[in-house]
Amino acid sequence: MTETPPEEDEQLPSFAEQMADQLGGWRGLVESSVPIVVFVLVNVVADLNPALIASVGLAVAIAVMRLAQRRPIRHAVNGLVGVGIGAAIAWRTGDEKDFYLPGILYGIAYGLALLGSVAVRQPLVGWIWSVIVAGGKSEWRGDQRLIRMFNWLTILWGVVWLAKVGVQAGLYLADMDTALGVARLALGYPPYLLLLAITVWTVRRTMRTADAEVAPA
Repeated sequence: MTETPPEEDEQLPSFAEQMADQLGGWRGLVESSVPIVVFVLVNVVADLNPALIASVGLAVAIAVMRLAQRRPIRHAVNGLVGVGIGAAIAWRTGDEKDFYLPGILYGIAYGLALLGSVAVRQPLVGWIWSVIVAGGKSEWRGDQRLIRMFNWLTILWGVVWLAKVGVQAGLYLADMDTALGVARLALGYPPYLLLLAITVWTVRRTMRTADAEVAPA
């Protein structure tokens, strides 16, 4: 009877593949950023209402275009919801800085959730890694070294997230609307991509070391 060959170890997705999944690739990154850029620019040269109309209209157009092309619209819809909520609040209050308020509140909640997950010994970055990369597997829960690694990575994510949202909150309270828009763009994807790169490199390095120590001589 022929023996079934052992299955090859699954290879982790590359950093580029993970970024593509999380951000929708470079196209998704650009499409989700353009409505914010349009709002900032139009608001500088015109007024609040034209800026809101331009940004929301563009977000809707991007979602419709993706739908017509039968492309995944998850990132476009997420962007549309984010822009739409901010636009609705700013339209109601008549204050352009309120366009950024939902993002600030979301950032605070996300940063606190990250740090809170470490406090209860359930590091959120570890669980996100399990869902996105490891196919739902969570073997890292049985390795104290991996638990410590995910704890520190989660703390890093939480601190960076609260720091960048703290800058935006300061500009919001100071009524520095244009600077707030620029900060929203500058402190958006660049820190996220850096944290993602650090996380992927650290997890892979630690897992390779762990595998090497348990491998038979």
